[in-house]
Amino acid sequence: MYRSHTNGELRLANVGNEVTLSGWVQKVRDKGFMLWIDLRDRYGITQLILDEERTDKTLFDQAKNIGREFVIQATGTVIERQSKNNNIPTGEIEVLVTKLTILNAAKTPPFTIEDDTDGGEELRMQYRYLDIRRNPVKENLIFRHKVAQEVRNYLSNEDFIEVETPYLIKSTPEGARDFVVPSRMNEGQFYALPQSPQTFKQLLMVGGMDKYFQIVKCFRDEDLRADRQPEFTQIDCEMAFVEQEDILNAFEGLTRHLLQKINNVDVAEFPRITYEEAMRTYGNDKPDIRFGMKFGELNAVAQHKEFNVFNQAELVVGIAVPGGNSYTRKDIDKLIDWVKRPQVGALGMVYARCNEDGSFKSSVDKFYDQEDLAKWAEVTGAKPGDLVCVLSGDTTKVRAQLSALRMELAERLGLRKPDEFAPLWVVDFPLLEWDEETERFHAMHHPFTSPKPEDMPLLDTNPAKVRANAYDLVLNGNEIGGGSIRIHDKATQALMFDHLGFTPEEAKAQFGFLMNAFEYGAPPHGGIAFGLDRLVAILGGQETIRDFIAFPKNNAGRDVMIDAPASIDEAQLTELSLKLNLKS
Repeated sequence: MYRSHTNGELRLANVGNEVTLSGWVQKVRDKGFMLWIDLRDRYGITQLILDEERTDKTLFDQAKNIGREFVIQATGTVIERQSKNNNIPTGEIEVLVTKLTILNAAKTPPFTIEDDTDGGEELRMQYRYLDIRRNPVKENLIFRHKVAQEVRNYLSNEDFIEVETPYLIKSTPEGARDFVVPSRMNEGQFYALPQSPQTFKQLLMVGGMDKYFQIVKCFRDEDLRADRQPEFTQIDCEMAFVEQEDILNAFEGLTRHLLQKINNVDVAEFPRITYEEAMRTYGNDKPDIRFGMKFGELNAVAQHKEFNVFNQAELVVGIAVPGGNSYTRKDIDKLIDWVKRPQVGALGMVYARCNEDGSFKSSVDKFYDQEDLAKWAEVTGAKPGDLVCVLSGDTTKVRAQLSALRMELAERLGLRKPDEFAPLWVVDFPLLEWDEETERFHAMHHPFTSPKPEDMPLLDTNPAKVRANAYDLVLNGNEIGGGSIRIHDKATQALMFDHLGFTPEEAKAQFGFLMNAFEYGAPPHGGIAFGLDRLVAILGGQETIRDFIAFPKNNAGRDVMIDAPASIDEAQLTELSLKLNLKS
């Protein structure tokens, strides 16, 4: 028996008991005549004590050779500590060691295994197995486990069935790039790793499973952005005989359950706004509604003066920054520099101060009088003491720029509080989006999303105006889930493929199995997928998903611990009938 108790378990009630503990050495304090060892495992820390008076000399000398992160086993008697440590649960006791075994010696780790470590992120990712020993990482992984268990419990109690779907599937041309897997048994042919189990969960609905879920790994071989992983985990769900309202109600229930069980927070409302409204009011389709600063479109009150910057703009739009009139000119200049950074891309920013006496002072007083500026304040909802920030230009670009500024200001003002939760449904997304590079429409979500029935006639006349029967669930400015009501009949699906530029032959080659299934009685169905990594991070009060993944990739998509991806042996390439063409 390696241990009778864990290192977080012993209390004063155990005084006098003989116990055996095992774990890693967190710290050794050697006073010459007395030795303390902090022994750590997943459950906590217990202090061990050895001294010249009560400890066998051979044992005492052996203990002096123990270093940090040695794996040891200790047997001894629980005694009350003279100098108690109220910062740990075991701080009232210690173990007087009578027997000590070194189970494994350890090199000195490259960074300190403590909450506040001296290791940089890349170094800690290289030695992730050591990083996991630190409380912040360990607790994040335990937290992720709790969230996943609550998801399983809730959905199981709602009669959802967990079904595993294949990882080796067929590559499809839609969406992000697939990871491809060569088949040795089928020369010259390839599997793909799934970007989602989309078609399989639809086939489960055809199979009569009715309510399906799966916590599943998905893969996308696409250009990485900050905090995005090439492999990620979804809570994947599908339901039969449902409309959009049924899906929204079902997964509001799951989200409420998680917030209550994990964060002890009760959320009463899940507001709903359309995609068009989200873009007009917040500049993006995943707005953070924990704070205001809604967009005010100023074309009607800011154009047709003599300020050509505004007159030539497609959109003039502003936000009211609460208390922003306290900013100095230097503060505002820094804000202007911030929006002009390449990551944001604005050419500049106009501002107007809303003074406490009701007057206004702007950076364009030459062109606008007090009455004009009062209208700016009215449109943006600015109050005395606020600052109105205005950007102008192409509609799509300027909305994205002002959205970035809104989020940055909210961060600086402390308005994005991690212990506050504000969910929001965004509905009525466009079904199709135009791709300038390929000069054709692509599905905004995926080609199996159903159009709004009333918009079907627009497919032939104005495809860009067709709305999808699709919805995203947003939490604190992050999309945590998205889904749609699916197409469930062959004729509509064929029409959709046609509008996406597939020939009938291409559609049959890629998705013939699904089209055939629809001919055997497919029920109306729809679903949603939550990003588990992102959801767990937000529930944990953070937004960096790597902190909640046991073995994450870095921003370049590399696993620096195992050094992957890596070259493979030439013999393997030959066996797979592949040749490696290296660019000179």
